Amino acid sequence: METMMNTPLYLPHELIIQILMRLPVKSLIRFKCVCKLWLTLISDPYFANSHFEITAATHTHRIMFISTSPPYQIQSIDYEASLRSAYASPSLNFLLPQTHPDIEIIGSCRGFILLHCSSEFHIWNPSTGVHKEIPLSPNDSHLDVKYLCYLYGFAYDQSRDDYLVFSMSYDTTLANDNISSHLEFFSLRDNTWKEIEGTHLPYMHNSDLLRVGSLFNEVIHWLAFRNDTSMDVIVAFDLKEWKVLDIHLPDEFEGELDDSGLWVFGEFFSLWATDHFDRKGTVEIWVMKEYKVHSSWIKTHVVSLDDIHILIHSPLCSTKSGDIIGADDGKVVKYNDKGQWLESYCYFNDRGGSEVALYVESLLSLPANNEQA
Repeated sequence: METMMNTPLYLPHELIIQILMRLPVKSLIRFKCVCKLWLTLISDPYFANSHFEITAATHTHRIMFISTSPPYQIQSIDYEASLRSAYASPSLNFLLPQTHPDIEIIGSCRGFILLHCSSEFHIWNPSTGVHKEIPLSPNDSHLDVKYLCYLYGFAYDQSRDDYLVFSMSYDTTLANDNISSHLEFFSLRDNTWKEIEGTHLPYMHNSDLLRVGSLFNEVIHWLAFRNDTSMDVIVAFDLKEWKVLDIHLPDEFEGELDDSGLWVFGEFFSLWATDHFDRKGTVEIWVMKEYKVHSSWIKTHVVSLDDIHILIHSPLCSTKSGDIIGADDGKVVKYNDKGQWLESYCYFNDRGGSEVALYVESLLSLPANNEQA
């Protein structure tokens, strides 16, 4: 018995790897200090990629709120837990407040969040703090008001292990009937902006609001106005086929684009619209039951904004139980599938506004060590 008690416990290396792959990022970062073997293991790109695939498949995404003006406040929550279960994420200390008065979130992809500042983009992993600055497109220069960039997107090209930033712009000096938008992308691996050939597109956007693409099924989607047919449409760029296509809105949809948005509701591509013309205000939710099949659009919810205690509402995500979570300038609200309020919380007390993103925690690095710590 004494001999058995003095025998050190032994775990096979393969089992240790499988255990570590299922731990949170914050724990793994701390565990790098345990020994050189664990430091090498956790820092390995193959481990990071395997860890991300397990996390994305088995863990919920998180919601990040960033106040739009310095000093930037950041809160991150697990939306399957209580809305009050927030914690502070790594700071944006690589942004200089005096040169970045405002900040916008363009999107998230594989644990990275794309931030749009006054004269540049930053790709940032909030779990590890690594980041990379990239320039704006030449057509997005604030010194040249000839071009209006109104649609942005952020995606990952698995075939090249490359992160892509998309921008659609048009020449504001042309008459409306001659509008032709240009779709460009920045390749992080190639470190350059390129225009997608043949994309002189009949789209425009008559609002000052920046439109952020919704990524679903390896396709980026935007709401826009099609100039040649005078119709509101969903513009989609298919990353696998590398082409642009239209997805038509529901036939009964009467919302305004400025009060509407795209999101993923459970496993479905979805559309929401807020109506402020009635006395109370409502939000409608439409679901496309079969992707790219127009006849499969179904209106699933009409929710009173008064009933969920919020003035403006943008649905963000849904929990495993079907509850819906939405946000308005730092206030987040959760309600059930019948539109009944469950809970809400306000993360920022000032009225300066906030940006919001869904993301998955990851240890991933950018390709070719293309990052700063």
